[in-house]
Amino acid sequence: MKLRYLCALAALLLKLLWWAPVAGATPFVFTFAAVPSASVTGNPGDVVGWGYQLVNTDTLNWFVPTQLNASSFSIGSPDASYFDFPVLAPGATVAAAFDAVTHTGLYGLQIFPFALPAMSDSGSFSLAGEWWNGDPLAGGTFLQVSDVLLAPLSIAVAGTAIPAPGSMWLLAAGLPLLWLAQRRRQKGPQLGRALR
Repeated sequence: MKLRYLCALAALLLKLLWWAPVAGATPFVFTFAAVPSASVTGNPGDVVGWGYQLVNTDTLNWFVPTQLNASSFSIGSPDASYFDFPVLAPGATVAAAFDAVTHTGLYGLQIFPFALPAMSDSGSFSLAGEWWNGDPLAGGTFLQVSDVLLAPLSIAVAGTAIPAPGSMWLLAAGLPLLWLAQRRRQKGPQLGRALR
């Protein structure tokens, strides 16, 4: 009976050791950053955007990005077609700068032509994917869906805000116009009576 318990305990310990992660390696982890991390700035009508840096920190498994999303924008029209969804081997790093001409990077945005100086948006990009135990394009096996990572985004329209005129100056400029309009209305009927 004692031997049976010892064998069961030994089997349990072997199983725990077999499934224990390699020291210093955290399985199924990737890092994601939008580049630049500071605010992107552009003029009304410009196409601006972000590049990215993506790192597969797992030393055994492959990472395949499958979903890219961004917060909504109020100052421009988004274009998500820049991201190339690269397949990352264990320990691999991929980076791409934004380039509107070659259509590379993470995400693009055409600022509305009617956007006013100093308008801005902020939010985040989210990226998720899949983990594979080998190259997914060469017979690897799907393991699991990845966590979703967020990267902050910020964009601003170039220039300084146009100060709103004070209401007193508007009133002062409008009063003489109202007075002239009133005088014209009063003279109109008098002129008609004189002609009869």
